[in-house]
Amino acid sequence: MRWARVAGRTLLVSALLLTGYASAGARAADGPPGTTGRGPVTLATGRDLTGYLQHVLDGWNRAHPLEKATLVELPEAADEVRAQMADSLRSGSDRFDVLNIDVAWTSEFAGAGWIAPVDPRGLPMDRLLDSVKGTATFRGRLYAVPYVTNAGLLYYRKDILDREHLDPPRTWAELEHQAKTLAPKYRIGGYAGQFLPYEGLTVNVTEAVQSAGGGILGGEGSRVTVDSAAAREGLGFLVRGVREGWIPREALRFKEEESRRAFQDGRLLFLRNWPYVYDLASAPDSRVAGRFGAVPLPGPGGPGAGVLGGSNLAVNAHSRHPRTAADLMAYMTGESVQRQVLTEGSLPPVWADLYRDPGLVRRYPYLPVLEQSLKAARPRPKSARYEQVSLAVAAVSRDALALHTTPDEAVARLDRELREIVRDR
Repeated sequence: MRWARVAGRTLLVSALLLTGYASAGARAADGPPGTTGRGPVTLATGRDLTGYLQHVLDGWNRAHPLEKATLVELPEAADEVRAQMADSLRSGSDRFDVLNIDVAWTSEFAGAGWIAPVDPRGLPMDRLLDSVKGTATFRGRLYAVPYVTNAGLLYYRKDILDREHLDPPRTWAELEHQAKTLAPKYRIGGYAGQFLPYEGLTVNVTEAVQSAGGGILGGEGSRVTVDSAAAREGLGFLVRGVREGWIPREALRFKEEESRRAFQDGRLLFLRNWPYVYDLASAPDSRVAGRFGAVPLPGPGGPGAGVLGGSNLAVNAHSRHPRTAADLMAYMTGESVQRQVLTEGSLPPVWADLYRDPGLVRRYPYLPVLEQSLKAARPRPKSARYEQVSLAVAAVSRDALALHTTPDEAVARLDRELREIVRDR
């Protein structure tokens, strides 16, 4: 969950808007026996690099002096955030009331019994992007509320393509051809994503497999579906890029920030990354400011199918104040805070209408492209053992991208490893 730094923060929440959601707050289970389920709460999250979340909670606290929310910031790295949350939840601690969790953790946390089911009544579910709703469910039940979302975009050097009288690529073949022919001409790298063996590689490979029409798991983690021609085609596309050189070798060490800096420094023709890159690459100190564009990720025959990122809000199953926690979630998913998510947090909101708001589109011209990408994107493989699934995908894919194994061999090995994980459920 990488959050971009933005300048000029404007507090958008008024007291009237703060109280407007209260009667429609999400209903939650009662607290422990002898309690009302109401009182002070904590919001646990990965490190907030922009400071916008404290502004959000300041608005809540002014309207709820007896039910104040305290922000608890965990480390910046997602794996460390997950580890600290999991350790606390596994022990039955009530230290965290509301958890701001990566969308991929919802199934894992729900399957472990760490987070409580959510009553959708009173939540603005009908105002949210349809694609994000599935990230908050597990085995047909709502366990969280979508809060922010994300989908990968293809950033491209518009100045170079304009000079060559070319449109940005819509297919893998077009991307491959342009990366192979133009990048050497301009002495830059062709294409990069996040190819270091971590969650980012899992996302990149899953996107390639999905774009080719395949999947990793089915049946909410009960079936392994990776052994397919689509999986071999998707992984093969990336492996071919490394082997032929239009994916530079240094990209095998890239996470989000390393790849962003490479593009922003003018060293790449194409980059797959999240929307936060747009603001940073447009900054005055960027070498590509005003010289790049963004389009949906390509696939074999047209636009691809990205992976949904972002985070969901969930209530600790052991919270002493679950009613307040539920109301805080309703407040944070209201329209006013969702505007803050974008304008102060530089994160994509989950409210569908905001992607067509004329004022926001003028300020953030990539919103229509992002909306298109979000509609085509899908959640990551759902599994109560998602961490093990992700580690297997990243490890096997790493060996393929390092050219130690063929795509066919890698898919066969991944199929075996995932079947072991699923069998041990």
